[in-house]
Amino acid sequence: MTERIMVLTGAGISAESGLPTFRDHDGLWRGHRPQDLASPEAWDADPGLVLDFYNMRRDAVRAAEPNAAHRALVELERCFHVDVVTQNIDDLHERAGSSRVLHLHGEIMKARSQAAERPLIDLQDRNIALGDTAADEEQLRPAVVWFGETVSQIGEAIDLAQQADRVLVIGTSLSVWPAAGLLRHARAARAVTVVSQWVDETFSGIELVREPAATAVPAIVRSWLAGEAAQA
Repeated sequence: MTERIMVLTGAGISAESGLPTFRDHDGLWRGHRPQDLASPEAWDADPGLVLDFYNMRRDAVRAAEPNAAHRALVELERCFHVDVVTQNIDDLHERAGSSRVLHLHGEIMKARSQAAERPLIDLQDRNIALGDTAADEEQLRPAVVWFGETVSQIGEAIDLAQQADRVLVIGTSLSVWPAAGLLRHARAARAVTVVSQWVDETFSGIELVREPAATAVPAIVRSWLAGEAAQA
């Protein structure tokens, strides 16, 4: 039977592709903290400002490329059933070639009506302007989960954690909920490996690798693939 691997990724893996993170962003954007623009309250107060912020971030995603860690995860699919659960809103996992990606916090390359979570609209090469509307004639907004909004796909992520034989966590501090709680549901996993320079404490039964993802993940993948080949 093919082993199941759940990979949980955070901002650290995307940072190695040049995408800034809220954690590292100490400055202001047009006089605002980025966190203050990622909320329903900010949208209600000034939707044009929020759209400009996300259009800028979307352009940065388009300019970024998947790194060695993203590409290594695709190689895992040669021998394992791999489900990537990501806190990131970029599309670098998909562009690298991962076939199963669950975006807990939404997708910046897609839009939705401000009045409904579905359907999603693929933005491709366009951005969102005030006056752009969905089929329901409501204003389009980024298809991302803002602070204070429900992470609707957490149930599916919990199911994947419970089914996993191995868990690989990459580039997260394990402090952002509800994603941080997923490891509690991975009780059946015989191995949990965390690749992060942001984790401030060690956890019982977890292998912690404090190295950059682009260095550590390819090495882990080679080791796991070699182990499978030796058993074949």
